[in-house]
Amino acid sequence: MTTFFTSESVTEGHPDKVCDQIADAILDALLEKDPHSHVACEVTAITDEVHIFGEITSAARVDYEAIARQMIREIGYTKPGHGFDADSCRITVDVHQQSPDINMGVERSDTMENGAGDQGMMFGYACRETDSLMPLPIELAHKLTKRLAYVRREGILPYLLPDGKAQVTVEYRDGIPARVDTVVVSSQHGADVSMDTLREDVLLHVIRPVIPEAMLDADTKYFINPTGRFCIGGPAGDSGLTGRKLIVDTYGGYARHGGGAFSGKDPSKVDRSGAYMARYLAKNVVAAGLADRCEIQISYAIGVARPVSLLVDTFGTGVTSDESIQKLIRDTVDLRPSAIIDKLNLRTPFYRHTASYGHFGSNTVDLPWEQTDLLALRQA
Repeated sequence: MTTFFTSESVTEGHPDKVCDQIADAILDALLEKDPHSHVACEVTAITDEVHIFGEITSAARVDYEAIARQMIREIGYTKPGHGFDADSCRITVDVHQQSPDINMGVERSDTMENGAGDQGMMFGYACRETDSLMPLPIELAHKLTKRLAYVRREGILPYLLPDGKAQVTVEYRDGIPARVDTVVVSSQHGADVSMDTLREDVLLHVIRPVIPEAMLDADTKYFINPTGRFCIGGPAGDSGLTGRKLIVDTYGGYARHGGGAFSGKDPSKVDRSGAYMARYLAKNVVAAGLADRCEIQISYAIGVARPVSLLVDTFGTGVTSDESIQKLIRDTVDLRPSAIIDKLNLRTPFYRHTASYGHFGSNTVDLPWEQTDLLALRQA
């Protein structure tokens, strides 16, 4: 049977990703000074304006505006006259402390019994399609957008600007990736470059170095800036908001998503820590040879430490039953939020790196939830 699956990625200059990166840069700054900071930071961005708001309870004191301007500068919005730049955009800050009603349910005298910061369900997924045990479409899409940023920063294509997107359609035959059917790349650019030049350059310097030659053929279709000019981009071209790229952040739609966003949230929020643990478990199941594909769901009730449910689905690829894998996880892995935080070192200020190009897979290969070190599964 032949099927097609498509995933997309966006560059760090995409307006939603600008917001995610500002939120996680603020989170990192707070965790660096106070590892027990409670942070639910949201950011919006429009033409020449950024708004930082949300709930933050921390002993740390940081300069939110300075952090935002530095992040915008590092992303590449430094040139005046494009509708959004680090030095001239207006930044407003409206933060308050976490609700005491929520805090009462989260903080306990025995910290290991700290409750989940909210109700919700989280999913983790892994498969054998790539070395990182991620689905191939999202991994290729992320590599394209990272390459767009690279050729811009290195001056290989100096006329490119920070905003951009990529999309990859993979043809599957009997569930196995066989070829890349379609590649879509759209990049913001300076006004003085012709479309012919841009399309030739992107094909040569972005697509060809990323997509394996063996996955391309004469029928592969390329759409490069298909609407033509893309000079106005970033928050000047479209409003940005934290948490609006959930599928880009995770598995490109290949696996289910619980609906909770990641960026700007400290690890007491199970939207983030629970999803990281679910990925860790799923990846370790596959790495241990227990299945070729694995999806794990964990769910929590606000203020309750232990998860209310755990589900393992190996889609018929398991060498043992899903129930036995589920029991092994329950018996050997502590899924209370504080235990997850300790196991994955989630009070470490490394979140800014996750805010673009994916929280899972090759982009975060050195981070704790991507490690395949769960001995209980390897010895099963």
